[in-house]
Amino acid sequence: MAGYKADDEYDYLFKLVLIGDSGVGKSNLLSSLNIEGKVVKAQIWDTAGQERYRAITSAYYRGAVGALLVYDVTRHATFENAARWLRELRDHTDPNIVVMLIGNKSDLRHLVAVPTEDGKSFAERESLYFMETSALQATNVENAFTKVLSQIYRIVSKRTVEAGNNASASALPSKGQTINVKEDTSVLKRIGCCSN
Repeated sequence: MAGYKADDEYDYLFKLVLIGDSGVGKSNLLSSLNIEGKVVKAQIWDTAGQERYRAITSAYYRGAVGALLVYDVTRHATFENAARWLRELRDHTDPNIVVMLIGNKSDLRHLVAVPTEDGKSFAERESLYFMETSALQATNVENAFTKVLSQIYRIVSKRTVEAGNNASASALPSKGQTINVKEDTSVLKRIGCCSN
């Protein structure tokens, strides 16, 4: 992931939140990337263990355009709690936020307590993207971020094109401007689900 511009040089900045139970490996899932020649920087918010105390506030979620809902494939309780995390997320964000369900620690196959099919089924039911990752082995971590950030970028790009067709150039976002996809929910449609 080398070759990125300095921290203050980017085309888009998207806020992503990491949610899920303690110990599922959220803090090991951090990334930003280049999409279609544009530098997309992810401002990634992690709960830093506060989820243990149910201390997550609406300020944590405010402005988030994407979320990674993480559970540990070796601990079924963390998967069961995903529904509660998703409800809380949806209570505090735009209903069209791009959400990916992540089953982390997939490298521990011999300890799996949550079958891949269960994760896929939950994701399909809730219109989420789905991926299993191993932060330890760096398996699918970059793919998960690429998928979420690419989808957000697609939404923002579509809105920019529509604004260009229907309004003056001043409606277009300037380079490096933070984008809030809440501003135009007509463009935000849940698109698909599940990838491996």
